[in-house]
Amino acid sequence: MRTTILDIQKMKRRGERIPMITAYDYTSAQIVDQAGIPLILVGDSLGMVVLGHSSTVPVTLDEMIHHMRAVVRGSQQALVIGDLPFLTYTSIDKALHSAGRLLQEAGVQAVKVEGGAAVAPIVRRLVEVGIPVMAHLGFTPQSVNQIGMRVQGRRAADARQIIEDAMALEAAGAFALVLELVPIQLAEAITKRLRIPTIGIGAGAGCDGQVQVWHDLLGLYTDFVPRHTRRYANLAETISAALQSYASDVRSGAFPTEEHGSKMDGEALAEALKPFATE
Repeated sequence: MRTTILDIQKMKRRGERIPMITAYDYTSAQIVDQAGIPLILVGDSLGMVVLGHSSTVPVTLDEMIHHMRAVVRGSQQALVIGDLPFLTYTSIDKALHSAGRLLQEAGVQAVKVEGGAAVAPIVRRLVEVGIPVMAHLGFTPQSVNQIGMRVQGRRAADARQIIEDAMALEAAGAFALVLELVPIQLAEAITKRLRIPTIGIGAGAGCDGQVQVWHDLLGLYTDFVPRHTRRYANLAETISAALQSYASDVRSGAFPTEEHGSKMDGEALAEALKPFATE
C-alpha cells in the first residue's frame, strides 16, 4: 500500500523525520522503494540532470508525464509527487488541465507547484477537486531568470514575505511545503508555525524532512557538489571504472567467453549452412 498525504502529516505530528528523494525512471524508483523512502519527487530537475538543459525552464508537461509513468510503474509504496513544469499552471483552468493529466495519465498521487500567495487560489482549487498539492518556496528554480540561483529570505522584509506565503499556502490546502535555499533560522521558524510538514533542501535541519536530487546524493557528477548536498556515494567514479574495465576486456578478447553465450547442436548448424555451402 502506498504512503498517503495523511501518513506524511502524521509523521510531522509524531515528530518523525521525513526523507524524500527525486527519481526519474523505473529502475531508480524501484531502488527508492526498496530503501523504504516514503516520498518520491519526479522533479523538473530532470531537465538538467537527465535532459542536459541549463535550467528547469525548458521542461514540458509531456516530458514530465513520460518520466512520471516510469517512476509510478517502478514504485509500490512511496507517495509519488510530480512537478508541474514552467507555465503549466498560470491560471486555474490551466492548472486543472495540467495537474489532471499528471494524475490521470502519469498516475502520480500529488503535484508540486512553485510560488507563494499568488498561487494560493490555484492550490485551493486543485485541492477542492481532489488533487493533493505540495507547495514550494524560497529559491524556486522555475523563476531562476528573475531571482537568480541564490539564498532567499535573508532580509527581514523578504523573510516576512516567505512566512506569509507559507501560511497562505497552508490555508489554501497544501499538504506539505518544500523550503529551498532559505536561511536555516527562517526555515525552522516556518516549520514551527505550520501544521503541515516542511521539506528542506539547503534549509537546515529545522525542517520536518529533507529532499535531495538523486544524482547529487549518489555522486553521479564527476566535478560538481552542490553546497546543500552530502554525497553518500561516488557512483560516477564506480561506473566509469566499470566501463573502462568492460572496454578493456572487449578489446583484449577477455569478454565475452563461452560462458556468456549459448551453443547449438553441430548437426543442426551444418543443416542450416547447407544452402550457403561454397564449392
